[in-house]
This record gives sequence, C-alpha cells and structure tokens, in this order.
Amino acid sequence: MNPTERAEYLAETYADAILRLSYTYLKNTHDAQDICQTVFVKLLAEPRDFESPAHERAYILRMAANACKDILKSPWRKRTCGLDTAMEVPAPEAADGSLLAAVNALPANYRSAIYLYYYEGYQAAEIGQILGAPTATIHTWLARGRARLKTMLGGTDYERTV
Repeated sequence: MNPTERAEYLAETYADAILRLSYTYLKNTHDAQDICQTVFVKLLAEPRDFESPAHERAYILRMAANACKDILKSPWRKRTCGLDTAMEVPAPEAADGSLLAAVNALPANYRSAIYLYYYEGYQAAEIGQILGAPTATIHTWLARGRARLKTMLGGTDYERTV
C-alpha cells in the first residue's frame, strides 16, 4: 500500500475513534485534532505490520491515549489557560512612575527577559529557549535590566541590613 492509500485508510478507519478518545482526555476539540494528526504522522513515518485489525486498532488507540497523557503532563499546559479565561482578566494599567512602566521603558531584550522571569515565572534556561538565546545571555540581560530599573526607580540609596 503506497503512503497516500495508507493515509486515506488510516483517516477513514481511525480518525473518529482517535478524536473521540482524545476529546475525552483533553476536553478540547482543537487539541484532539492535534493528537489525531500526531498519531497519523507517527504511523506514516514508521509503518508497522499488525497481527490483525483488532491489534492495529488497539495499538493506534494506545498511541492516541499516550499522546494525550503527554500533553496533559507537559509544563506548558500547566502554565497556560484558554483565551476565554484570559479575556476575563483585564490587562494592568501602567501608571506613571510604576514598576510596570519602568519595565516597559527598558530595551526589548531586557524587557522580555525581566517580564518572563518575574511576571511569568520562567527560569533563565526556559527564557533562553523561548527567546533563542544562551542561558548566560539571559542572566546578563536580567542583571543589566535590574541595574537599569534600579537607576530608573531611584534605588541607589538602598542599604542592605543583615
């Protein structure tokens, strides 16, 4: 069976079952469609021979369930929310002289590093992956951004008490 025929066979035979199973795990139609596509891509990239149609069906549904579990336990999913939820929360207004206004006045690289670190809670290595920069560079941007914020906000008279 050529790849086109194989793709058509898989889609006609298993798409509904994969979508329904994925939806029961993820409770989101778009995520379920992504899982369906992921399963089909894996099956087409690495064709397998099965003992019977029942074995093939069980294997494909197990692949879909495992892919759903991977998404559910991913850190990205734990840190994000749906757009409907985000629309309910208004964006903070930056008052003059506020910390947010000072952060917004920083150069883009410092601003994004500071924002992701302090406001979103990412670690430097994760920020490096997001921004496509080495972790050491992120540490430098954070340090320089903090220094600029200290100057902008008049924090030069701070004395540490131990």
